[in-house]
Amino acid sequence: MEQFALDAIEHITTRPPENYEALVVGPLTPLLGAEVSGLDLSRELTGTQFTEVKRAFLAHHVLVFRDQTLSAEDHKRFAGRFGPLRPVAPAPEGSDPYVLEISATEESRAPADAGWHADGTADEEPPLGSMLYLTRTPEIGSGGDTLFANMHLAYETLSPAMKTFLDGLTAVHDGLLPWDGQTPPAAYVVPRSEHPVVARHPETGRKLLFVNGAHTSHIVQLSRGESRAVLDMLFAHIARTPILTCRVRWEPNTLVFWDNRCVQHHAAWDYYPHSRYGRRVAIDGQRPQA
Repeated sequence: MEQFALDAIEHITTRPPENYEALVVGPLTPLLGAEVSGLDLSRELTGTQFTEVKRAFLAHHVLVFRDQTLSAEDHKRFAGRFGPLRPVAPAPEGSDPYVLEISATEESRAPADAGWHADGTADEEPPLGSMLYLTRTPEIGSGGDTLFANMHLAYETLSPAMKTFLDGLTAVHDGLLPWDGQTPPAAYVVPRSEHPVVARHPETGRKLLFVNGAHTSHIVQLSRGESRAVLDMLFAHIARTPILTCRVRWEPNTLVFWDNRCVQHHAAWDYYPHSRYGRRVAIDGQRPQA
């Protein structure tokens, strides 16, 4: 591995240990993700519990809560502590406007959330984060894992020359791309926004790479060919650099909360024809800033 990548990793792994009083935090890897225990999310969090969950969230970016029995109202209440809930768009008729059902069965012909991506980046203000709660996992007892990738580290492990080149560029995120040639519902207003290629996390100020294969169409300041070459390189860097990632193995009644501002995710569809079911609630965010 290149020395600048090792330097970026060493900066994270040599941080002082964290201390928590109201919960237990066990890292999934030294660089991304943690399992949180000692909390019942069906109950209102105390001030200390919420403060420590948020601190763990900003430190680890992906939090896993197991053995939780949650109603849709419990789920929404917990998410609402972090900000206004984000309506589902387009929302199925008659459904809860803030709860997206995630379901795959033997009749599914395409997985939800395939490929590396962040949610809703074509919107002017992409989501702060998402909370996915799975109540049913594949009957074979495994499969359907979700992989997450650290976009802070994706930026920091680039060469100094590439980081300098990318700083100041912007890219278009097109909400039509995920439809893959299908026609969206007539009432759905397809979003399209221009965001910085390198953004700063609004709470920590740390730089991160803000392009993804599902939504980013082109870099504005480059020619079509140059843009395609640079984006393909960045997408391959994200997908083929294992040190950026952690892997969450789902069990029934697990909730995972990830920071959509600095994390991409990829759901493995390796369990067909078995089923998987859950609910996702998202939280409003803000416009990415260079």
